[in-house]
Amino acid sequence: MSGQAGGGEAVNLDTLSVQQLSQVKKQLDEELEHLTTSFTQLHAAQSKFRDCLRCVQQQDGKSSALQEGKQVLVPLTNSLYVKGSLSSASHVIVDVGTGFYVEKDVKSAAKFYEDKTNEIGANVKDLDSIIQGKTNNVRVIEEVLRQKMAAAPQQQAPQA
Repeated sequence: MSGQAGGGEAVNLDTLSVQQLSQVKKQLDEELEHLTTSFTQLHAAQSKFRDCLRCVQQQDGKSSALQEGKQVLVPLTNSLYVKGSLSSASHVIVDVGTGFYVEKDVKSAAKFYEDKTNEIGANVKDLDSIIQGKTNNVRVIEEVLRQKMAAAPQQQAPQA
């Protein structure tokens, strides 16, 4: 029986001691926890980009309703808004990451958010397959551990 080690090389699990198997399982559990956290964060980011895309698409469809000078609430944080006035109905400010903002027309902003959503979606899919592989590795290691633990008392009984 063999499984995958962290480096991608095949290891015969039957040759490992119970302590070594426990160490490998612990390492895989830690990796799974980290990957699952990353997976959740990627989903949250994808959701935010989808919301931004939806807002930009709505503005594109209603650009005649939005007029320059119109009073709007500008979000400073998730729960803090300030009054402002719309300076352009055809342009938006896009957060491109690490504190940088770029002015884009509505169509370019929609494309930007669509591309980001698709890119993150691909990363989520790749990460999901990695998580499934690691989960399968943990199951295999747990099964080998169970077998070795069950065999250990049987090996000690004839010696006594």
